Amino acid sequence: MQTIESDAVFHAIADRTRRRLLELLAEGERPVQDLAAEFDMSFAAVSQHLQILRAAGLVRRRPAGRKRIYALEPAPLAEVRAWTDQYERFWKARLARLRRHLATKPAAKPAAKDETP
Repeated sequence: MQTIESDAVFHAIADRTRRRLLELLAEGERPVQDLAAEFDMSFAAVSQHLQILRAAGLVRRRPAGRKRIYALEPAPLAEVRAWTDQYERFWKARLARLRRHLATKPAAKPAAKDETP
């Protein structure tokens, strides 16, 4: 199921900083300077994270004068969603079986309290 391209997407989203960059870009396009200002790291480090996201196809960059504007490209995340959906189905099925099992069990009686004064 997983391809080389999706490996790049999974690698890209494995990092907390890159996930935060995606969250910021989900709010709308932003210049790289604005993105970098959100982090306690060098501009060069943020640029490297953005390059990884670009290589995975998760963001696009366009020039606007002297600025570079970044935007989210959410389509590659569909494969991540498809992959995680199988686990959601797994857990829903397991929880449904647990509910059925618990529904067939008689309710436990509360233990009698010792009422000695």
